[in-house]
Amino acid sequence: MITAKSVTRKLFRLIRFAVFFFFFSTVLVTIIYRFVRPPVTPLQLIRVAEQIAEGEKVKMNRDWVKLRDISPHMVQAVVAAEDNNFMKHHGFDLEAIKKARELNKKRKNKLGASTISQQTAKNVFLWPDRTWLRKGLEVYFTGLIEIFWGKRRIMEVYLNVIEMGDGIYGVEKAAGKYYRKPASDLNRAEAAMIAAVLPNPRRWSPAAPTAYIQRKQQRIMRVMNQMEKVKF
Repeated sequence: MITAKSVTRKLFRLIRFAVFFFFFSTVLVTIIYRFVRPPVTPLQLIRVAEQIAEGEKVKMNRDWVKLRDISPHMVQAVVAAEDNNFMKHHGFDLEAIKKARELNKKRKNKLGASTISQQTAKNVFLWPDRTWLRKGLEVYFTGLIEIFWGKRRIMEVYLNVIEMGDGIYGVEKAAGKYYRKPASDLNRAEAAMIAAVLPNPRRWSPAAPTAYIQRKQQRIMRVMNQMEKVKF
C-alpha cells in the first residue's frame, strides 16, 4: 500500500540522489577540463542553432593553442581590459562589484563587474542569460575552476573559447582573421585592439574599428604600461 510517508521518503531519496549527482558530475567534468579542452561550449551551440534558424551557413571557426603559444601581449591586454585584479582575486573582484553598483545608480547603461574567471565559467559551462539561476550557477562554477584549474588554465581556456567575432572563437582564429598571423605573433597594439572589442565582438571588429574602439584600445595600452606583467 502506497502511503504519503512512503512517497515522501522516496521523493527525499530522489532529491538527495539528484543533488549528489549534480555535485559529483560537475566536479568531475571540471577536473577533466583541467587537462582536456572543452569540446564545445553552450554559446557555440546556440550560435549554430541561430545560424541554422536564419538559413545561414554554419560558422564555428576555432583552433585551440597552448597558452605558451599565445603572445604575452594578449594576456596583458585582456587583463587590462577586463579584469585588472585577475591575479589577486579568487574568482570575484569585490571592489569592482562595489564600484559598479555605485556607478550604476547614476547610469542608464549598466556596467558589469564580471571577472575573467566568471566569464570563463559562463562560457564553458553555462548559457548567456541574466536570470538568478544562471548567475547562481556562475558563482558555483567560478569557484570550481578557481579551485581545480588555477589562473594559468583559466586564462588558457578563456583565450581559446571566448567569442571574438561572427563564428570566430579563440585568439588564434581572431589573430588569423584580423591580422593574418598566429596568436603568438600579436603585438601590443593588435592585442589591445582585439581586447577592445570583446564586450560585443559581433558589433565591433578589429578590422574596422570605430573611433570609440580606437579610444578604448589606447586606454587599454596605457593600462598595460602601468600594470605589472602577468606571470603564472
